[in-house]
Amino acid sequence: MSAYVHPSAKVGANFAPAPFCIIDEDVVIGDNVTVGSFVRICAGAVLGDDVTVADGAIVGKRPKLAKGSTAKGGVLPGVVLGRGCAVGSNAVVMAGSTFGVECIIADGAGVRERCTIGDNVVVGRNVTVENDTSIGSRTRIQSGAYVTAYVTIEEDVFIAPMVVTTNDNYMGRTEKRLTEMRGCTIRRGARVGGGAHILPGIEIGEDAFVATAAVVTRNVPARTLVMGTPAKPVKDVPEEELLENQ
Repeated sequence: MSAYVHPSAKVGANFAPAPFCIIDEDVVIGDNVTVGSFVRICAGAVLGDDVTVADGAIVGKRPKLAKGSTAKGGVLPGVVLGRGCAVGSNAVVMAGSTFGVECIIADGAGVRERCTIGDNVVVGRNVTVENDTSIGSRTRIQSGAYVTAYVTIEEDVFIAPMVVTTNDNYMGRTEKRLTEMRGCTIRRGARVGGGAHILPGIEIGEDAFVATAAVVTRNVPARTLVMGTPAKPVKDVPEEELLENQ
């Protein structure tokens, strides 16, 4: 029933591993770290002080890519979780990604390889963040949202539940898609309402507001509210709702 800790792992003070967890080779664990049962901390992972990992999570998993995958292969460094991060039950965080301080990766969430996550980011329950994505500090991504590969989300963004982003206008057909594949860019302070869909390569401007269930087919100007299918500008975001006035 005891935890397994590889001899090469470096473990800080007050490390609290639950039964049946596995700590692989060359892992670095800071002080006051708690790891639940049936957790695996994979080779080369770095966990900062005060990190918690709940039951059943996998931290630093190496991806197995499909033959036709557009994701880059190659050797990946271990995942890095900053001070105070919390990984929920059954979450999977891939190698090659880095997280700032005090991030929440909720139950059942998945974060793929080569993602860069800022400080105080919330990745909600059952959210998927695909490879090569950047998420700025203090951004919140709510339950069930899908963030596709090659997306850039800046600081202080709010992504409501069940939002879908896309990166492939050809949906897997023709070689041309490989040169045009790109995710959206969501600028600082923007808000995206529940169930909205964002097409490949779209830019949502700073402090813009995308209404619930909108389908965003064109760039959204800064400080503009859009709604509908396809989404169209309706009015300016009220001054009292702008990030600078909070």
